[in-house]
Amino acid sequence: MSLLRVTHIAKAFDGFRALDDVSFEVDAGEMVALIGPNGAGKSTCFNVLNGQLRPDAGSIVFDGGEISGQAPRAIWRKGVARTFQIAASFAALSAIENVQLALASRERELRRWWMPIASMHREEALALLERVGMAAMAEQTCGELAYGDVKRVELALALASRPRLLLMDEPTAGMSSAERTSLMVLVKQLVAEQRVAALFTEHSMDAVFGFADRVIVMARGKVIATGAPDAIRRDAKVGEVYFGVGSLMEEMRDEMRDEAPR
Repeated sequence: MSLLRVTHIAKAFDGFRALDDVSFEVDAGEMVALIGPNGAGKSTCFNVLNGQLRPDAGSIVFDGGEISGQAPRAIWRKGVARTFQIAASFAALSAIENVQLALASRERELRRWWMPIASMHREEALALLERVGMAAMAEQTCGELAYGDVKRVELALALASRPRLLLMDEPTAGMSSAERTSLMVLVKQLVAEQRVAALFTEHSMDAVFGFADRVIVMARGKVIATGAPDAIRRDAKVGEVYFGVGSLMEEMRDEMRDEAPR
């Protein structure tokens, strides 16, 4: 049975169908890209999956249990973590303090006002920063870090909850090509080693076609194709809706092949 099963999800805003009968599955140990043009419904889909929006219809089953319509914190505690397009960390706190805060939240310790965050879960926080390649900069504030490094800290924050499903919204946004590759290699390793499922949105096609095990394509609130990256590259409908037609589509496909890591 799939770790995440989304069935016939619908969501409308003032009559506009942002999600229209959306269904897909994600397995443990699988890295799945959710792509589509602007306005396709990707962000709405993520917001429904992690509880920020309640779907109008449909079912979301995670690890055998229905989570549709539950609060974000309840879904998070079940093992669904999310990173955002704009990194969500406390700029005035150090990298390790940010992770310690996430660990304290996981353990329901935030109300222990008499315990300074700096003394809580330090070893585990350092281990998480080591895992994402940020241990050497643990004491720097997030406001001082390069944007790519902040995104790594955000990944450590997500991993602090010991997730089974990782939702990543534009994880490489604002990164250089080298930073994108480095982060995606790291996520791929985490997925393989810890059997975490990862569902991510991306506008960077080298990240999508270089690292996804499977690609789901959305347009106008609907899933129009799903399959292995090579099959999606060859899909004529995806080419028309997402890439355009004719020589431009071929040019973009060639570019993606050139950029994809070997």
